[in-house]
Amino acid sequence: QVQLVESGGGSVQAGGSLRLSCVASGYTSCIGWFRQAPGKEREGVATSPSGGGNTLYADSVQGRFTISLDNAKNTFYLQMDSLRPEDTAMYYCAAARNWPPVCVLAPAYYPYWGQGTQVTVSS
Repeated sequence: QVQLVESGGGSVQAGGSLRLSCVASGYTSCIGWFRQAPGKEREGVATSPSGGGNTLYADSVQGRFTISLDNAKNTFYLQMDSLRPEDTAMYYCAAARNWPPVCVLAPAYYPYWGQGTQVTVSS
C-alpha cells in the first residue's frame, strides 16, 4: 500500500504562485498531480517517473507548472506559477507502482491518491 499526504493549497490572485507537496510512503514507480473543478472530470496536470526522467504536462499548464521530486524525503512537488482563475480546482497527488513506469496523465492509471487540497485563484 502507498499513503499520500498533501499540503500547500490556498488562495492566490491571478499571476501568483503556489507550491503543493505530497509525501509518499512505500514504493512508487510513477507519481502525478491531478485536478478536478466543480462539475468537471478529474484531469491530469503533470506526471513523472518516481526515479526522475521524462515529465509530462497537460497543455494547459505547460511552461507554468513544474513537477519535481525529492527522493531523500519521499516527497514530490508541484510548483505552480502564473496562476490563472481557470486553475481553480481541488488538486490531488497520485501514485502508481506498475513496472515499467509508463507514466501517463490518465487518472485511471493511478490506484493511490492523496486527500486533495484546494487551490483558488481570483482575478
